[in-house]
Amino acid sequence: MYLSELFWSASFEEQMRGYLEEEEHYLCLLCGKKVDKGMIYPENGLLYTAERHMRSHIEQAHQSVFVYLLNLGKRLTGLTDHQKNILGLFYQGKSDTEVQKELGIGSASTVRNHRFVFKEKERQAKVFLVLMELLKTRDKQAPANVTTSNSSRRLPKRHQRRSAEQERILGKYFLVGPDGPLKSFPAKEKHRLIIVRELARRFEPERVYSEQEVNDILQAAYDDYAVLRRLLVDYGFLDRKADGSEYWLKANDGKDGGATMDRKKELKLKFKQKEIPAVVYQIKNTRNHKILVGSTTNWKSVINGQRFQLEMGSHRNPLLQQEWQEYGPEAFQFEILEKLKKEDNPYFDERDALKKLEEKWLKKLQPYGERGYNKRP
Repeated sequence: MYLSELFWSASFEEQMRGYLEEEEHYLCLLCGKKVDKGMIYPENGLLYTAERHMRSHIEQAHQSVFVYLLNLGKRLTGLTDHQKNILGLFYQGKSDTEVQKELGIGSASTVRNHRFVFKEKERQAKVFLVLMELLKTRDKQAPANVTTSNSSRRLPKRHQRRSAEQERILGKYFLVGPDGPLKSFPAKEKHRLIIVRELARRFEPERVYSEQEVNDILQAAYDDYAVLRRLLVDYGFLDRKADGSEYWLKANDGKDGGATMDRKKELKLKFKQKEIPAVVYQIKNTRNHKILVGSTTNWKSVINGQRFQLEMGSHRNPLLQQEWQEYGPEAFQFEILEKLKKEDNPYFDERDALKKLEEKWLKKLQPYGERGYNKRP
């Protein structure tokens, strides 16, 4: 078994689902099979769209992307056969005790130690990816502890307004619209600039954000939010304190207008009139009435991100993902359970208040086991 160059050049999301979308067809990254768009494919008495047929092909020909990758050689996975066996049982949903009995190893605590080792490998892989990304871009960015002048990263006038080309590029990366998640993050500097400029629109003028709030907004667009946050600062869209504790949207100091200090009072008033709601929400399966309860400080971005992950088959909740594919998108509703009432005082902790509000609804609805998709605390 092998991985083609197509797999290595695909985005993380495309690698996870096992295929990529091209102009006229879908292409399996595991074997190279092509499925033409616009065609209807009969299969076991059913009629499938091209994308659904591609997912069916991966299930039938490769079992799953996970199974295919797990069976690659140690040179690619870095895993021993024993580790592969354990990971395979984890993927099947086996408990530590069940894994211990099936493999006849030590005790349940031995299996828990393997889980710890896998988490360590995951962290090491993420650090290595960041190192490689920094290595690629080391001549394009200043070190984090060096302050660049306002003019060094100021956007040229041609980037201040959307052109037809920019609209096309945005449509390529934001498949469900500019408020949704990114399909992938571009490697070209020109494309990156357009994407980052669009992401800056998600921040309100004259509002101060904590680093966690910035992360929450950006993670709804892309898993690697740290890269997005850094580029927003590097390109001059966001400014921040030296310790990174506070971030805010920079005013546009170019000659072609924008938010200036003369409009400060007006912008503050507009922000108070239109705040982004922090909410507790549910994703409800209307067929079996199971629900997933969650909370977010940015309802619009997060809900678009959740829907996109489910449609791409990459949601972090495997049971919800499985039933989404089984029942179809039309069976699910996205609903706000309660909006957080924000207090106008300097000691109000929005995140703590939102956490308590979520705990209230978890206690009330008990979305566990047969009633829902949440993990028991």
